[in-house]
Amino acid sequence: MSYVIEPAPQTTVPVAGEDGVFPVCRIWCVGRNYADHAREMGHDPDREPPFFFSKPANAAVPGGTLPFPGQTEDLHHEVELVVAIGKGGKDIDQAKALDHVYGYAIGLDMTRRDLQGGFKKAGRPWELAKGFDESCPISPIVTAAKIGHPTQGKIEVSVNGKVQQTGDMNQMIWSVPEAIAFLSRYVALLPGDLIMTGTPAGVSAVKPGDTMHGTCEGVGEVTVTYKG
Repeated sequence: MSYVIEPAPQTTVPVAGEDGVFPVCRIWCVGRNYADHAREMGHDPDREPPFFFSKPANAAVPGGTLPFPGQTEDLHHEVELVVAIGKGGKDIDQAKALDHVYGYAIGLDMTRRDLQGGFKKAGRPWELAKGFDESCPISPIVTAAKIGHPTQGKIEVSVNGKVQQTGDMNQMIWSVPEAIAFLSRYVALLPGDLIMTGTPAGVSAVKPGDTMHGTCEGVGEVTVTYKG
């Protein structure tokens, strides 16, 4: 096959302990999957059906020093467990959902909160608040073969050494198997898809010069410094 233009590079994420890399297909994000975060955003945390939004694959970048995003005066961090799908499928049985998981990582769902709020108020889509360039810093993936399928453990992020968000993976409203099964009713999941599983309470703004350090017990860590 020949292309009429040069295709964009394939986005990849390193895999801990492996020479090969994980090719990213799509990034799906579960909204309001921790009750305390739902409350702090002004929503009822009752167990309503989950909803999803997406980021483009090339939003995924490793940690390190990144340029501060433009077009925002209120950039927020949201630390999340990330599920890496290794085997695709549609209408996946919840009991077999974990068979589709290749591994896990920790990621930051960076959000232009001021844009998101404005778009919501106007009844417009808010992809530009979530799916901008480099909006998903992510750690290397660790395989499920090595760590199993974590269901509990501390997940948190600090900014300039001060803890801002902290929670436990067992506080998710919708578990990883439930989220996989539900999402697969609406789209056929593909190898290389990433699922961000929601964030605990404590989201806060960051500015140029700030350093964020996210950790997920048993999974990994990611550090991002925004250029001053």
